[in-house]
Amino acid sequence: MIHESKKLLRLTKPNVMGRIEKGLKVLVTGGCGFIGSHACEFYAMRGEEVISFDNLTKHELQRTGYAAEAARNYNWVFLKRLKVDLIDGDIRNRKELEKAAKGCDCIIHTAAQPAMTISIEDPSLDESTNVTGTLNVLDTARKFGIPVVYCSTIHVYGNKINETLREGETRYVRDPQAIDEQHPTLEGTITPLHASKRSAELYVQAFVDTYGVDAASFRLTGLYGPRQFGGEDHGWVANFAIRTILGMPITIYGTGKQVRDILYASDVAEAFHAFYKSRKRGIYNIGGGPERSISLIECIKLIERLSGKKPIVKYGAERLGDLRYFVCDISKAKKNLGWEPRVPLEEGTSRLINWIRQNENLFRVS
Repeated sequence: MIHESKKLLRLTKPNVMGRIEKGLKVLVTGGCGFIGSHACEFYAMRGEEVISFDNLTKHELQRTGYAAEAARNYNWVFLKRLKVDLIDGDIRNRKELEKAAKGCDCIIHTAAQPAMTISIEDPSLDESTNVTGTLNVLDTARKFGIPVVYCSTIHVYGNKINETLREGETRYVRDPQAIDEQHPTLEGTITPLHASKRSAELYVQAFVDTYGVDAASFRLTGLYGPRQFGGEDHGWVANFAIRTILGMPITIYGTGKQVRDILYASDVAEAFHAFYKSRKRGIYNIGGGPERSISLIECIKLIERLSGKKPIVKYGAERLGDLRYFVCDISKAKKNLGWEPRVPLEEGTSRLINWIRQNENLFRVS
């Protein structure tokens, strides 16, 4: 049951023009994850009713060496303070998902198995989460007539892009610099993660074309920000920052000249809402664009300068399927969604470093 004051807020919330509009009820799958928690926070701070639907998996956290139990519970506690409705549920369970989604106005689908290493080790887990789970989300959206944003990845393009690069002093360089949504997908070495994420995109397209679902696939680039428990498998900006602050060694796989246009978490949350408002279906590259591009080496230098701590860096062999370069052309998102990133690189990285310093206990195992 909705608390009466919260119910009244949803029904009588004034918008920026002073008109009265109905508040939203938003379902965020993977709401206790990194990006999911920022989507929940974004809508909760707007006064919307928010449901986090998350099975609290520890697959990635158990591999980081951090205090996995405390880290896993951190976002749950954070969201509880924001009065988010917290459901311990799995997108692979259709009945649980439909029960949570009934009456919602929007679904932000962030729940995923996002790590290439885990996909190689356990392709069944990867498929069941990324394909079957996404199919359940889409069919739920179809059943209740709910718009949905699916979180895909720029990895669906494959790593043949590596063949188009030249090597600069601190980064790989490509001409043209930015890559748009027309670039071919699944080229080069393909892992189960490539297959599952692209398969889910095709299901999104199928539900748009066949059932008229208002849906979009966001091909997300390197994401970073507070509440990111980054390890070597996923979340490299946070991984570098955490290890620098704690004095732990950083391992770079390959030359360190790999490039991404990194994007701060709150900017992603704004992109979700931009789609909800526009309802312009399709595939979008969602990243920081050329002005927020950075290599691994450059990122470590930035963290050193902002933190005042010298990172300990060692090198390992390049990993299977690694993509050495990606910088998003975000012109389609700007045109169709009216969205573009706001948070500059230095500001976002400083916020991340400050959060890590305030929560060192989450990363130190006693």
